[in-house]
Amino acid sequence: MQQEFLKYQAQTSPHPLAMEISHAKGSFIYDTNNKAYLDFVAGVSATPLGHNHPKVIDAIKKQLDQYMHVMVYGEYIQKPAVELTKLLYKNLPEPLEKTYLTNSGTEAIEGALKLAKRATGRTEIIAAKNAYHGNTMGSMSIMGYEDRKQAFRPLLPDVKFIQFNDEEDLNQITTKTACVILETIQGGAGFIEPENNYLKKVQEQCHKVGALFILDEIQPGIGRTGKLFGFENYNCQPDILVTGKALGGGMPIGAFTASKELMDLLRDNPKLGHITTFGGHPVIAASALATLKEVTESNLMQLVLEKEQLFRSLLVHPLIKEIRGKGLMLALILPSSEITNQLILDCQDAGLILFWLLFETKAVRITPPLTISNEEIKHGCKVILEILTKIQEQQTKQ
Repeated sequence: MQQEFLKYQAQTSPHPLAMEISHAKGSFIYDTNNKAYLDFVAGVSATPLGHNHPKVIDAIKKQLDQYMHVMVYGEYIQKPAVELTKLLYKNLPEPLEKTYLTNSGTEAIEGALKLAKRATGRTEIIAAKNAYHGNTMGSMSIMGYEDRKQAFRPLLPDVKFIQFNDEEDLNQITTKTACVILETIQGGAGFIEPENNYLKKVQEQCHKVGALFILDEIQPGIGRTGKLFGFENYNCQPDILVTGKALGGGMPIGAFTASKELMDLLRDNPKLGHITTFGGHPVIAASALATLKEVTESNLMQLVLEKEQLFRSLLVHPLIKEIRGKGLMLALILPSSEITNQLILDCQDAGLILFWLLFETKAVRITPPLTISNEEIKHGCKVILEILTKIQEQQTKQ
């Protein structure tokens, strides 16, 4: 199977991990040798309820028995999509009331950028250095990391970059600016949180000059920070909210939410301002609805900060220089990329799944399912500490 994987399926890097999966349940993934791997990554923040959560599986099976795709987005009334967008509305502050469902986070970003241009009549987009918002052409245009996009130029014009948390750069937001788009917590850059009411200050500057404020919650959203959306921690509110990943409960989804006044602009002048065939797919919407209900109606979010503190109390080691992030969106910062690589690969051999971040090469991702137990956290941290100690001993001998 590995040879066929490499031969027939397009790769994203020269050295994929190439673990052959048999099944997954709860906090564990199993390979075809039936070896269990404790999952500290959750599909890169995409499975908040763990693997094969019974409520999600039941919702998917029930919808499969009724209907799957019947019509392109926005024409027919399909109950799962309506109930999902209604539940989002109930859990968001006014005027964030209308949601457009898409197939992925990057498509939701594209829709949000289009909406900002349509609403303001402006073309300038401001994003952050070291930002990541997806990999389609518009999303790549606002990626603040030239090495990853230079091979694909030309990209969107009129894009400027500011330094995240640098208040002096806010003067670059002017009456020429259509929108400022930021990650609530910078992901690929190393799980960097906003400081000193930074996001609130961005919001105020946007409103001062008539620009729209877009927050990318594709990673921090759906309970990962202890709040349903990360912006609730930082005294701010976006004009357009983008989510994805965890919202689908393991199924592919994206969404962008704004006021009725803004979102209705996509209906006319021109008509079909944003269209998609499979956005709002009933099976995926059913999975997302079950996921969102469980996250909002259970005590999972209340437990997130307790689990964060457990991680922070256990992961103390001379090679761990810093732990960044909030809730169950954590990054270990190690002395070098070589140590990061060795830790991730050795942990996989030991039955623990860790992963990299996109741009910060010294970081190790820890984004487990919100449902992970304290005992599972203790076991995984024990594995990390044992392997870090071995790495340290190897360095001492050299």
